[in-house]
Amino acid sequence: MSANQLIIHDYTLNINIMEINSFLSRHVGPRPEETKKMLEVIGVPSIDALIDQTVPSKIRLKEALTVGEPMSEHAFLNHVKSLANKNKMYNSYIGMGYYNSITPAVIQRNILENPGWYTAYTPYQAEISQGRLEALLVFQTMISDMTKMPLANASLLDEATAAAEAMIMFYNARSRDMQKNGANQFFVSEDVFPQTISVVEARAKALDIEIVVGKENDFVFTPAVFGSLIQYPNQWGEIKDYSHFVAKAKSNGSFVLVASDLMALALLTPPGEWGADCVVGSSQRFGLPMGFGGPTVGFFACKEDFKRQMPGRIIGITIDAQGNRALRMALQTREQHIKREKATSNICTASALMAIMSGMYAAYHGQKGIAAIANRINKITALLNTEVQKLGYKQFNQYFFDTLCLQSPVKTPLIEKIAVENRINFRYICEDCIGISIDETTTIDDINTILSVLAQAAGKNFSAVNCSGNCRNSELAPSLQRQSAYLTQKVFNSYHSETEMMRYLKKLEIKDLSLNRAMIPLGSCTMKLNAAAEMLPITWSEFGNMHPFVPANQAEGYMEMIHDLERDLANITGFAGVSLQPQSGASGEYAGLIVIRNYFHDKGKAHRNVCLIPSSAHGTNPASAAMAGMKIVVVKATENGEIDIEDLKNKAEENKDNLACLMITYPSTHGVFEEEILHIIDIIHANQGLVYMDGANMNAQVGLTSPGFMGADVCHLNLHKTFAMAHGGGGPGVGPICVSKKLLDFLPSHPVVKVGGSKGNTMSAAPYGYALLLPVTYGYIKMLGSEGLTEATKYAILNANYMMTRLKDSYKILYTGSKGRVAHEMILDCNAFSLTVQVGEIAKRLMDYGFHAPTVAFPVHGTLMVEPTESEPLSEIDRLCDAMIQIRKEINDIASGKADKDNNLIKNAPHTMDVVCANEWNRPYSRQEAAFPMPHDDKYWPAVSKIDDAYGDRNLLCCMEA
Repeated sequence: MSANQLIIHDYTLNINIMEINSFLSRHVGPRPEETKKMLEVIGVPSIDALIDQTVPSKIRLKEALTVGEPMSEHAFLNHVKSLANKNKMYNSYIGMGYYNSITPAVIQRNILENPGWYTAYTPYQAEISQGRLEALLVFQTMISDMTKMPLANASLLDEATAAAEAMIMFYNARSRDMQKNGANQFFVSEDVFPQTISVVEARAKALDIEIVVGKENDFVFTPAVFGSLIQYPNQWGEIKDYSHFVAKAKSNGSFVLVASDLMALALLTPPGEWGADCVVGSSQRFGLPMGFGGPTVGFFACKEDFKRQMPGRIIGITIDAQGNRALRMALQTREQHIKREKATSNICTASALMAIMSGMYAAYHGQKGIAAIANRINKITALLNTEVQKLGYKQFNQYFFDTLCLQSPVKTPLIEKIAVENRINFRYICEDCIGISIDETTTIDDINTILSVLAQAAGKNFSAVNCSGNCRNSELAPSLQRQSAYLTQKVFNSYHSETEMMRYLKKLEIKDLSLNRAMIPLGSCTMKLNAAAEMLPITWSEFGNMHPFVPANQAEGYMEMIHDLERDLANITGFAGVSLQPQSGASGEYAGLIVIRNYFHDKGKAHRNVCLIPSSAHGTNPASAAMAGMKIVVVKATENGEIDIEDLKNKAEENKDNLACLMITYPSTHGVFEEEILHIIDIIHANQGLVYMDGANMNAQVGLTSPGFMGADVCHLNLHKTFAMAHGGGGPGVGPICVSKKLLDFLPSHPVVKVGGSKGNTMSAAPYGYALLLPVTYGYIKMLGSEGLTEATKYAILNANYMMTRLKDSYKILYTGSKGRVAHEMILDCNAFSLTVQVGEIAKRLMDYGFHAPTVAFPVHGTLMVEPTESEPLSEIDRLCDAMIQIRKEINDIASGKADKDNNLIKNAPHTMDVVCANEWNRPYSRQEAAFPMPHDDKYWPAVSKIDDAYGDRNLLCCMEA
């Protein structure tokens, strides 16, 4: 018997060990026998024949990818663990917005490691998203309470980008007089974190906003100044009374933005009580790992005056069709995908999963717990402050929370040498000064180690200290001491045992329909498998407890993975270089456009600012172009859904002297590989423009073609789509950009850590963006390998074409390629029966069948865009097809008069358990038809009936009730 044969009960089983351990076989849904059936339904002999009919031959790659052979899951986890072990786990007291934090195990286990939370999509379909909507409302309430601002959103990307968003919001909210007089100056205190200043300066430059950096005490407001930014506590750790500064700003009619520390606000007078118009910051120290820079959470709270201008999503309370309390995203007409080129922000993906964790951190600890943590941090810092001065160090901050700014009696390189020997990192401000920031993980033993290092450097004797009875808070002026209550709502006072919190989180989780329960066929969103082996490393301390500003030699594992991933993404996209700094797809779009803008400015061609965008483009494209200061010219689409070549040519030639770029998605947003893509690119290049290729649909390209191969100049990728990162219920994501050789020098840079090009701008607070998420995509690529990545793409196209074939007799397929095929997604045209039902009502009815709807009314009004991805098994694909076909029959019954036109299965959907199980049932169809339209062994019940959006917008309430 051979090594690969095993005899059991006289049956011989041929076991291919490589296939058993193959990640590809676990990632791709259809089995070999199912693949054969699907090809028969489509009417092609093989997958390769289907690909030949779908992808134009002239854009097909001539050579295979070169990212290596596939690893098994076991081999990958061993490999990535070896990388993790190369990271040196020193105690970092660097601060600067990043601090060690303790993630409660109940939160890590039940949220971060739970696919019921991390595989969910942004809660556009509110009826099947009530759990995470409530969790985000908890976060908003926590932010509003801590800052004492009346309105908070459901998260942004980080502190630096949140500050930039606030600046732009202020700019667009200027008084009429300021607008008339061209007020365009924004003051930034030099005491703000350097990464925040750098991001704000980059955003301002593109919009012709002038940044004035200086000392707030010396600054003189003029009519040209529309706003200001101060830090509380500031970057050196000093807590200042800003009342005089705020009074000067208000008398000038200028807005005040405060970047603040959330934990410090447990002890400090909140900015909302001393005149702030907007407060931003990071909730990272509320239970989130540093992760070499993230994912963190940018919080954003402001006055209600800005409720229609504030960026990001806002969760609000409303009612459902039965009059019951329900939640949904409020004021959605503010969103960039609706406002397009008139948008004042391009925010799309935010950091929902991490915001949920931070909110639950506050709920788990409650007001008493948060106060105890904050007081302990401050008391230990005060003890350190007393002791360092005995060693000859001068401490500059009169009032402080957790950070000391020290003048050393010796040069800081000596301190650094001794600190490193003791596995400690301080902030080295200059040759004479250091900063030390304390956090909730710091112990008295840690304090004694710090004192020992400082004593040795200063040549002084050291005696260990303790905190038994002699630890007191640092002194604070009365005006700086918080008097107001916070976290008084029931949710912050109910779940303080692990049992209570575990059950609360489960109660919320089961309200939602996530990828662990059913297929989520959202077109342009690529809701594929987020494999457990990919996700595991993000919970390892070797990756999670790394400060983003540590010396590179302490992050060797991270750096090896980052550089390897950059090489792989460059190979996949056909480009020369990559930046991992952008933290979302929209952030990547903006970063790519800024690279183009800076390239032309460097060439002395700053006038080149026209961006051509197809009418079918996702709303973030024009929104990002607007944020990049570009003039947007829309290109028509043909009846077939493709770019109108003649219109493109005319507009490119009309704007040839000022043309910067074309933004194009490929395959198109209509789900088709446009045959003329090479001609399109040539037209732009012939008129001296560059081509930006949106990577939203990269899942149909990988291994078959690439943006670089086709001749594009820059693209962004959505790692949370094509490359398997989880969506997290609305983020976090990663949106790296890939560029051609001539653009390398313009890749995003950073003021603290040298990265990117010498002529680049800073896009996010951390040099490598959300670095903690990178093992996910790294694992996806390494476990699939060159051949597996290509096979995954082929299966994405197979699944889409199978669905198209099954559905085309029930729904018009709006666009196909020249040979009748679609790429990885398709658009179902529902306009033919729009007088009977609206497409949004079909989405609600799908909930009764146990499905999240496809993308509704995008990119064409009255349509559904469906994307199955390669991960869905045939059984689930067939279940969705059966549901869609059955719903079409229900529509026909209404149209024919067989069913009532107003009181029917679709108009009343979704049907909740409360409705179906009520004693009274007076509807003209059965309860079974309502709730069990098709046999299924896992009935999902929507938590609420159809949401009343208008009621919620008329009665805006965005915090948890008392």
